[in-house]
Amino acid sequence: MPDTGPLPLERGAIRLTAEAGSRDDAIRQCGEALVAVGAVEASYVDTMIERERSISTYVGEGVAIPHGTVAGKDAVHHDAICVVRFPAGVDWDGDQVVLCVGIAAAGDGHVRLLSELAEILMDPGRAKALREATHPDEVVRLLQPSREEHSE
Repeated sequence: MPDTGPLPLERGAIRLTAEAGSRDDAIRQCGEALVAVGAVEASYVDTMIERERSISTYVGEGVAIPHGTVAGKDAVHHDAICVVRFPAGVDWDGDQVVLCVGIAAAGDGHVRLLSELAEILMDPGRAKALREATHPDEVVRLLQPSREEHSE
């Protein structure tokens, strides 16, 4: 597989001490992190919640990957991911989620992002380290391994 470059993660989209009262609250916080870095318009957040109501984005091991619907693509300015950690956990339709990796992508970019995230999360060591990360630098190191770093 060709090197596709690092995942589009900005430090401003990393929040490691969040608290959420519900699944939708957690998704809204992910969306707000994407809005904060200019990746999406606020309307995208509603499409993330809409997506969750049609199909769960829980992927196992305490991780969910919320993202918007096809209709939400018009609200995406540029591809981005956010990482929001909920140390106390969030009830996600009966599962406990401690880490949300939100995705925003124009076109078919979400396919690449989901694929790259799946590869990272399938590695139990990296997934555990990501769930337990307490500093943004740890998150960046785990999601943007040095072999994929590019100068900007």
